[in-house]
Amino acid sequence: MSADHASWFLPRGTARRDACEVVVDESVPGWQHTGLHVLDLDPDQSWSVEKHGWEHVVVPLTGAAAVACVDPEGTRHEARLAGRTSVFAGTTDVAYVPAGSALTVTGTATGSRIAVCSARTTGDRGLPFRHVTADQVPLELRGAGSCSREVRNFGVPQTLDADSIIACEVVTPAGNWSSYPPHKHDEERDGEESELEEIYYFETQVAAGTTRPSGPPGDPVGYQRVYGTAERPIDVFAEVRTGDVVLVPHGWHGPSMAAPGYDLYYLNVMAGPGQQRAWLICDDPRHGWVRQTWDGLAVDPRLPLGGGPR
Repeated sequence: MSADHASWFLPRGTARRDACEVVVDESVPGWQHTGLHVLDLDPDQSWSVEKHGWEHVVVPLTGAAAVACVDPEGTRHEARLAGRTSVFAGTTDVAYVPAGSALTVTGTATGSRIAVCSARTTGDRGLPFRHVTADQVPLELRGAGSCSREVRNFGVPQTLDADSIIACEVVTPAGNWSSYPPHKHDEERDGEESELEEIYYFETQVAAGTTRPSGPPGDPVGYQRVYGTAERPIDVFAEVRTGDVVLVPHGWHGPSMAAPGYDLYYLNVMAGPGQQRAWLICDDPRHGWVRQTWDGLAVDPRLPLGGGPR
């Protein structure tokens, strides 16, 4: 195992802290711009944070939650997030919490798992609290054939007005590849590439609609690759399951591979030091040609996995 693999792959349980199943923040060596807390909450169980200079997006993974915040002007805002039965069941509503707010998240369903995505802000724009409903979340079917995947764009610049944070969810059906061709976004190049560090939080399941024969339980699994350039090397190849995290400080990342028999989900959280909030990527030039092979191929008919508009 490379030193990079050990630094940037966080298996389930290794990032647990302060009653949170996952904590990623600036205490991770070399990590600066993004954060993630994953909370397991029962009804009426709450978690709070007040962190100046950081904005948040609250995302129900499983179950539902009530969100309350007091913004920097002292105004209280509330939203009840309806959530969903699982990350594979479809889109969810989310809440945007502006920087400088005191945030409290309270479970409203048994066994709720809630993600609080965070980003360091680059200024004080005085943005408002916002509840983004599930029907306001654009659903994109990206790629084709065995590279088909479903992208839920609740926290991208075209959907959500924010200071720094960019966030979305990707669902990859069993046997497909996503985050492909491998790409990177670790340099500021005007109109071509933006500098963003990125968090991948994973969940997996036995493929939707599959009836397993009797026998030992399945082991839903996927794989994630991150590799670098000669100037900025990094080497991660992770076998991922529900609750695992891969951090991408720089370098090419992809593919994210859903093993046959198992669907793969990941939550992406991105932010960087640039003044412009933009998600600009460049493909690894050795693999970018693969996009041309999708011409004429249909999108995987299994998508969207959780139902919804096509």
